[in-house]
Amino acid sequence: MDCAARIHSVVFSALFPKNSANSRVFTVKCSSKNLSLDGASSGLVERPWKVADARLVLEDGSIWKAKSFGARGTQVGEVVFNTSLTGYQEIITDPSYAGQFVLMTNPHIGNTGMNFDDEESMQCFLAGLVIRSLSISTSNWRCTATLGDYLAERNIMGIYDVDTRAITRRLREDGSLIGVLSTENSKSDEELLEMSRTWDIVGVDLISGVSCKSPYQWIDRTGSDWEFNDNGGNKETFNVVAYDFGIKHNILRRLASYGCKITVVPSTWPASETLKMNPDGVLFSNGPGDPSAVPYAVEAVKELIGEVPVFGICMGHQLLGQALGGKTFKMKFGHHGGNHPVRNLRNGCVEISAQNHNYAVDPESLPDGVEVTHVNLNDGSCAGLASSKMKLMSLQYHPEASPGPHDSDPVFGEFIQLMKQEKVKA
Repeated sequence: MDCAARIHSVVFSALFPKNSANSRVFTVKCSSKNLSLDGASSGLVERPWKVADARLVLEDGSIWKAKSFGARGTQVGEVVFNTSLTGYQEIITDPSYAGQFVLMTNPHIGNTGMNFDDEESMQCFLAGLVIRSLSISTSNWRCTATLGDYLAERNIMGIYDVDTRAITRRLREDGSLIGVLSTENSKSDEELLEMSRTWDIVGVDLISGVSCKSPYQWIDRTGSDWEFNDNGGNKETFNVVAYDFGIKHNILRRLASYGCKITVVPSTWPASETLKMNPDGVLFSNGPGDPSAVPYAVEAVKELIGEVPVFGICMGHQLLGQALGGKTFKMKFGHHGGNHPVRNLRNGCVEISAQNHNYAVDPESLPDGVEVTHVNLNDGSCAGLASSKMKLMSLQYHPEASPGPHDSDPVFGEFIQLMKQEKVKA
């Protein structure tokens, strides 16, 4: 009897002694005489399961062993957690995640695969994806690729079989951390730690890397199968210029569904050129990073305030805050997820919102005449602004909710009303 069989026999005998009524007689046979204790033969045999081949090294010195999927290599980024239960495809194609590793708190990811209809941009801008459990199969009639293959084609790294709950608690306690994700054995833990401690996302212009390079027209509306609002029966068409700071496709679809003819322009588009287009309104979109790192965008927003009705979303909201003379600050770990409660101070209603931002506007720094319209109920942070005199409105979160709830979709109708009022005055 070889070593492995002897161990099995000892364990069985301890559980069921020979004189026990429950004792059984059995024979153990092994096909290999050289079988070792761990089940591997003396030759090189490939394990039937994947072993840890990646490391996530955080700037606090912690090292997390994991298994890789998608692309391979070494990548640095800011680690943030997202509490959404669904919509991982929309999340990884959201340009607002540029420069960040997205950690999903929902443990099981990848079961619906990927499809091209749910993409929020033409490419992935996030630094990497961190998940607990990677689905071994997909089950969705629209699926065209697995999550791993999708990320590999776009050169995006991913890891799984890592304790995402422990990392999330660390981020909640210590705040967002810079991390390095690597599948390269040639790099030591010390080298990766040094990379994490010498890289910074604060003060970096991430918008220029995700914005379009030239203006284009957007005409696609929300598909009838996915429409969930009658939009008030609006029949009038409004010309809207949308600044692309990292705009999501579904924001454009919702605007088009509300009766807007949209021209999307780059983040560096001069305000003077926008005014020459004689728009009925201007949208300042969502986008990644620090609003203080893009003074050219703040200047464009400042020049357009009061000239035409404007609507800021997420990054656009923060840029409006700065253009009004207010201040923005970096939050401890930001808001990322589809389940954030927000109180609409104008009607007293609570809306469940989809959010993705690491910066917020300081309401105490805003000038007189600017009204705080929405407040995040988790931490009391400013989630919306308005000024009838300056013809502006903004939301810190994503009203198109992709992924997420549809509570805030009527805000697009409010933007329509703002433009209508201005037309009547004209």
